[in-house]
Amino acid sequence: MAEKKQALLLFCKPPVPGLVKTRLTIERGGFLSPEQAAELFRRCLYDVSEMCMQALLSMQADNDALVAEDPSVDKITYDFFVSTTPADNVELMRETYDALGKWPMEIHYITDKGATFDDHFDDAFKQIFEMGYEHIVSVGGDVPTMPITHISQAFQWLDYFQDLGTPGFVQAPCQECGTSLVGFSYNTPINHQGVYYNLTGKPALDAYVEKLQEMDIPSAYFTPVADIDEKVDLAHAVSCIRAIKEAAKYQTEIYVPQRVLDWCDFMNIRVSTPPNDNHDPRQYIDEE
Repeated sequence: MAEKKQALLLFCKPPVPGLVKTRLTIERGGFLSPEQAAELFRRCLYDVSEMCMQALLSMQADNDALVAEDPSVDKITYDFFVSTTPADNVELMRETYDALGKWPMEIHYITDKGATFDDHFDDAFKQIFEMGYEHIVSVGGDVPTMPITHISQAFQWLDYFQDLGTPGFVQAPCQECGTSLVGFSYNTPINHQGVYYNLTGKPALDAYVEKLQEMDIPSAYFTPVADIDEKVDLAHAVSCIRAIKEAAKYQTEIYVPQRVLDWCDFMNIRVSTPPNDNHDPRQYIDEE
């Protein structure tokens, strides 16, 4: 039996007014104050973290059961990491999580460094891999509609590629050619350089695909998950979350980002579209 460690990395800033979700503020064309935007992000962070922990705990329970039944099965430990920058913000992140009391899993905090976002992302991955972790799956704190199955399936695909002897890569896009989930193994020949800090206008998703093609790296793709940057993103998220809550009556495995929904209801945020007044896109419309 081998013992392995796998990590979920939440890569984000602390929910400080003026630091997060500024494009949702009135000053940047939105409709929230800096304090309200920060509170929204705090709620997103809590919901995303709880969803990820539920996925990790479920996978941990499954592996524990397999090991108990067959001691020759690899024993896997799943851990939850939060990376932020600069180092002073680690205590702010810790205080943010501690404000809710005890979490279902231990939270490991690290600080990422670098001259660009790509450098920071690489540094966070490097630190965790140097601790002996086999796979890392990373998400941001602003994707409250991330399906819990994206997390578990990402680790399953990385296990599959590793078992084949061809360490791989997993990703889910966001709504603007970027990514909402990224993951790979310690021996996958890839990094984040030139992906987010790109001076030629190449989208992050395309930059990753080019790396995969260049190095012949196998990959798995998951359906897009929108992050929340602009007010239209928030409108989309609110409608989706209300649909998720309704579906959860029957899809018992689905995760409902209730904290975000409660805040939106408290703020009386309602989603609307222009009335459909003789703008039916069908070529043929029934005549009266």
